Amino acid sequence: MVQIIRKASLPTADEVPGRAHAAAEQAAVVAVREPRPSGFPLLFTKRWELIEPAVAFLHEHSIQRAHTEDTLRTYAEILYDWFETLEQNDIPWETADAVDLVAYRNRMMAQPSAHTGRPYRTSTINHRVRGVLRFYGWAVRTHCLSASPLAEPARDLRLARQHGPPRISHTPTNERSLFVLRQYEALPRPLVSEQARELLAALAPPYDLMARWQLYSGLRISELLRLSVGDVRARDAPAAPHRAIEIIRKGRKPGQVLVPASLLDETDGYVRGHRLAWLARARRRCRTAAPTVLFVNSRGRPVGKNAYQRAVRQAGRACGFKATTHLLRATFACMLLARLEHLAAGGANVNPLLVVKVLLGHEHIETTDGYLRAVAVDPCVLNDALGKLMAETGPP
Repeated sequence: MVQIIRKASLPTADEVPGRAHAAAEQAAVVAVREPRPSGFPLLFTKRWELIEPAVAFLHEHSIQRAHTEDTLRTYAEILYDWFETLEQNDIPWETADAVDLVAYRNRMMAQPSAHTGRPYRTSTINHRVRGVLRFYGWAVRTHCLSASPLAEPARDLRLARQHGPPRISHTPTNERSLFVLRQYEALPRPLVSEQARELLAALAPPYDLMARWQLYSGLRISELLRLSVGDVRARDAPAAPHRAIEIIRKGRKPGQVLVPASLLDETDGYVRGHRLAWLARARRRCRTAAPTVLFVNSRGRPVGKNAYQRAVRQAGRACGFKATTHLLRATFACMLLARLEHLAAGGANVNPLLVVKVLLGHEHIETTDGYLRAVAVDPCVLNDALGKLMAETGPP
């Protein structure tokens, strides 16, 4: 385990550019002591002293718990903001208490984000506060700290969520948290079939095919971008309407996803058409070797997460409604859940929530339950799913 070498906090943004050489030297020392993945975040003080407890926390979540790069970056940003706040107020991180954390939370409530210039969302504030609590809980468990008031596993540290109309509280008073704010759960608002068709028509290759994969299989964007040509290559198997594809789930866990045979046929056409042509053009221009990932752009390079998300947002805007990559996954979940609920009500021996949980790769059934509530409060989703079920036309 990385040892604490100094009490410290983070540098402010205006101090970073002038210390690149010192940062490189410190990073080299850390890499020699304990190798870390390429791109691993390192946190330093304004005097370029390594914040070892924070780095050890990130290291454990990256290596032992196998969190994704996005999750690791989020944890690093939370710790950066927290340690910077402590430094500005001359508070040693080991002695921070509930008063300090509440003041940190209240500052985000009163002041806009320095990055966006907009007020912080309640969900963002709660996410950062919970990240700080997670860090101190880890510090006590791993004996970086003997004790901390921010590591107490008290019942009132739970995030109080409310399921109901805005401004109506159904949460008992004893479940209020001292640190996190009351927050209404944002239920997913899936696309109906007409919107899904419009969106797919507005997307250019390969983004249209990527969106189909999310709509028809419910893959996360990180799982989608990790697909390789070998993953979708035809196997010697009996003809079936769906085929199980082995994938790497969130947290680098192995899993499976069911993919319609028609989508696999469409993907094969893309591999033999657009993808082959784009890679051939890249080779003629002496670019890097052909990637093994399934989805590449017109320059023959792997599709980036930001480019895909931007394409979906712009296509939705052109169609007159909001669209995101997560909304595509939510649409799959809600449509499938509505159909399974209908079958279960008719006597079919199926557990709708459990089936959807497995297909989406959720770790907790409570996460999947949010989609069930979304179907319950949005009759348009239920009617659209039932119409598809009766017509037997497949996915939206």
